[in-house]
Amino acid sequence: MLKKSALRRIMVSSLALIIVTILYFFPDTKELQIPKTTSYLSIDATPIYLINKDNYVIRTNIATSSANPLEKAQELITSLTIGSEKSDYIPKNFKAIIPKNTKVLNLSLENNLLKINFSPEFLNVPAPDEEKLIEALVYTLTEIPEIKEIMIFIENTKLNYLPQSKISLPNTIKRDFGINKIYDITNLKDTTKTTIYYIGKEDNLTYYVPVTKIDNNSQNKIEIIIEELKSSPIYETNLISYLASSVKLLNYEELENQISLSFNNAIFDDLSTKNILEEVKYSISLSVKDTYNVSDVIFKVDDEVITTFKSQ
Repeated sequence: MLKKSALRRIMVSSLALIIVTILYFFPDTKELQIPKTTSYLSIDATPIYLINKDNYVIRTNIATSSANPLEKAQELITSLTIGSEKSDYIPKNFKAIIPKNTKVLNLSLENNLLKINFSPEFLNVPAPDEEKLIEALVYTLTEIPEIKEIMIFIENTKLNYLPQSKISLPNTIKRDFGINKIYDITNLKDTTKTTIYYIGKEDNLTYYVPVTKIDNNSQNKIEIIIEELKSSPIYETNLISYLASSVKLLNYEELENQISLSFNNAIFDDLSTKNILEEVKYSISLSVKDTYNVSDVIFKVDDEVITTFKSQ
């Protein structure tokens, strides 16, 4: 009995020492910071649109902790703000774009419309970056399923145009505003917008570069996407696509909130395992989802469903 009692006291004392040590080094677990490297993980990762070294607005992921759409919107806006408390969460080689010291005066969300009231510092951005600021903000926030469009206010006054570049803004801004726009038009009639996601790489991180092509191309937009992704050389040498030039889109079908794409077997990276490269699936799916506003993209070969890309 004496040995058991002594052993019990030793165990209790050891446990207490461990607890005290934890509390000493981590006094308030609510304030523990997620290490910077977790922003590369798929768990709790949220898409965010940042600026890369080539001055493109790019899509990558960042760790977030909020589940409520308004709280998540606030968290992402903070992450997009230069010099904010979320700066350490930004992946290496990328940068935020909302001007330093910008404050969100209030936020509201109703019927998928997010209204953001910023402080005047929001406009302290160089003229060449004004449109990129709007693109990064809109594309980031509309990755939240409950948000489809936004309105921007500066101290309760609606922002109708960008003050330096004089670019007019629509009443509500959606993803069809475009991003990293490339113009190739011969006339102002019958213009089309098609957003295509290319691949970028920084060290070991793969990210995606959306480019909205505005032209007079009368082709179906899915055909434009596939042709652009398998074109060689790409019109910008720092934009990459892994889609082979031998890939053919044989057919496609628009379903309820889905698009089914049928390809020849050249889309396989490995014919024996019927594997499609992740980069190919993401490039095609993100492009189709942005252009057609669907949730799922189905990949088929010889009428067999190979994989389905679902919204995150």
